[in-house]
Amino acid sequence: MSETVQTEDKAEHVQVAPGNYVIRTRSYSLNSGLVIGKQKAMVIDTGAGPRQARQIYKAVRSLTKLPLVVVNTHSHFDHIFGNAFFADNGVHDFYAHRNCAHDMAETASLQREQVAETEPEMAEGTGEHTRIRVPTKPVDTEVTVNLGDMPVKLFYLGRGHTDGDLLVGTPSTLFAGDLVEQGANPAFEDSYPRDWVETLRKISGLRHEYDVLVPGHGQTVSDAFVRSMWETMSLAVRMGEQASRDTPADTTKAIPILPYGPLQSRALLTRLKQAPR
Repeated sequence: MSETVQTEDKAEHVQVAPGNYVIRTRSYSLNSGLVIGKQKAMVIDTGAGPRQARQIYKAVRSLTKLPLVVVNTHSHFDHIFGNAFFADNGVHDFYAHRNCAHDMAETASLQREQVAETEPEMAEGTGEHTRIRVPTKPVDTEVTVNLGDMPVKLFYLGRGHTDGDLLVGTPSTLFAGDLVEQGANPAFEDSYPRDWVETLRKISGLRHEYDVLVPGHGQTVSDAFVRSMWETMSLAVRMGEQASRDTPADTTKAIPILPYGPLQSRALLTRLKQAPR
């Protein structure tokens, strides 16, 4: 792995494999990805608005001048609100899972208020690069994008953090989006916890196919981290379901014993009730 390089706008890039980079920006501790082929390059997740997207774009352009395509791993604001900036800088092809694209078209604007502190123009929907740019290349299960000697597989393993989490696999690296998150508890607000456990198990099953695993936030991780996340979530789901059977009127009594903080434990219990099996 090469040394970390800091840009003037506080984005940094780390080469994790030949032609594979992680671009880290301080807002939301986001990991964007960059995969460079001979003919095109792919950017994975564009940030929470034009300010963060500009940092990501400058880091990308310090590494390649090739035409770009974009992948959104899922429909949360910190991964999609930079799309308009990239579109306005010449990107035409935006890939995402079909459910993600549908959710963005229907509800992405409702997330604007969440970026009021970091991206005030995006929150207000005024100014340049602030429109919602919905993906133009919806993916159902799997598609391979050839960047020129660099095949990149976009694939879906099932519901988890959302119902439209797309994984991005190169010959060396798996970009997992927020299905895997390092440095913070899993975010359950839009999740399908029972399915997420199974999806993490499937990701662990791919451990021999990739040398590097990049989570949506935080540092790169090993399969041991994925297995620990899977085992912890499986335990939490079982405990939450037991609490539902024991005290159906008030499952929040289980919060102190769940293996997450209070906010995410509450979100997990809520989603166990709401999310269909």
